[in-house]
Amino acid sequence: MKNETINRILTSLFLIPLSFFFIIKGSFYFIFFISIFFLLTIYEWHMMTSKKKYYFPGLIFVFFSYYSIYLLRTDNDANSSLIFLFVFLICIGTDIGGYIFGKTFKGPKLTKISPNKTYSGMFGGFFLSIIIINIFINYSHLLGFNDIEFTFEGLVLVVLISFVSQVGDLIMSYFKRLSKLKNTGKIIPGHGGILDRIDGMIFAFPFSYIIFKFF
Repeated sequence: MKNETINRILTSLFLIPLSFFFIIKGSFYFIFFISIFFLLTIYEWHMMTSKKKYYFPGLIFVFFSYYSIYLLRTDNDANSSLIFLFVFLICIGTDIGGYIFGKTFKGPKLTKISPNKTYSGMFGGFFLSIIIINIFINYSHLLGFNDIEFTFEGLVLVVLISFVSQVGDLIMSYFKRLSKLKNTGKIIPGHGGILDRIDGMIFAFPFSYIIFKFF
């Protein structure tokens, strides 16, 4: 368990800055980045569910999810990179907060679908995502974004996106349970597969795109 945690931390220290680079650069760099992730996600979903009745609905959802990711970042709006980073950081904060608080405080299990999920982890995900977004907004001027405030509406949005991310995590856990798998792959040391790491994101980004686009 200790080695797994160390691998998880080291991998995150590499992947998160790398992701930031491609997100901020945008253009071809971003398209290349998400294309790699898209192909790996499709591959893992195929290997996990190719003979299941929910295989094709899952494929359609993955296409829709990645298309919304593409649209959210490549929108002509000058704030597209800001919005994308906003959602991305919420998902990261939710994931890390859930892991740290869940491991530290343990407590009652959240659901039988994923026995490692606890109520402490759920609240930890909300808590850390709010803290990270607050820090991000306070120092967003360093990335060239000006006149941004963390309003009550922003707080509500953080909680909603964090909630959707956690629901996405549980949904993917449910499919892994049906397929009798612990992880969707082994490509990321300490994390498992790509789907193990982005399960919340592929639900949070479509939700966020709809919110920012229409509301």
